[in-house]
Amino acid sequence: MKSRFLSSLCALLIIFFAFSSVEAQNQRIGFIDSEYILEQVPEYEGVEQRLRQLSESWREEIEELDEEIDNLEQEFEAREILFTPEVRRERQQEINNKKRERERYINSRFGPDGDYFRQQRELLRPIQRQIVEATNAVAERDGYDFVFDRSGDYVFFFARSQWNISVDVLLEMGIQVEEDMQ
Repeated sequence: MKSRFLSSLCALLIIFFAFSSVEAQNQRIGFIDSEYILEQVPEYEGVEQRLRQLSESWREEIEELDEEIDNLEQEFEAREILFTPEVRRERQQEINNKKRERERYINSRFGPDGDYFRQQRELLRPIQRQIVEATNAVAERDGYDFVFDRSGDYVFFFARSQWNISVDVLLEMGIQVEEDMQ
């Protein structure tokens, strides 16, 4: 989720950069490492913990469904020869329905539009907004024309550490850190 947001931000910045090559010599470019920034934000640990708790409870429910499916299959195998063809079909259908129920549950919780990612977006939104606002404030204050995120999908083959403004962004957010960031 965060990489999709950051990728979009980086893509927008790259497009602006591509169209303004005439003034490129006078431009000031900085970068942030959003993963590093997120790790320093105290609220982020709470977000991760909340998501872990949700995920664990959902995984327990999936394990319960797995046990139900296993029990149904074992019972079916043990008694299959005793069943009439009609009962055999009904039991197989019951097992298949339980498997579909499990797949629907997994998809509703962990799928691309599932509860996990929806909750993640909701919980991260305030932190991301804070990072963007702080980055904008630092860029405006210090005269940067472009600020990229090096932890996104766009790769920097070289980035001079003097242009890393991640610590400045954290300070703008009111978070004190040691400046050993590389």
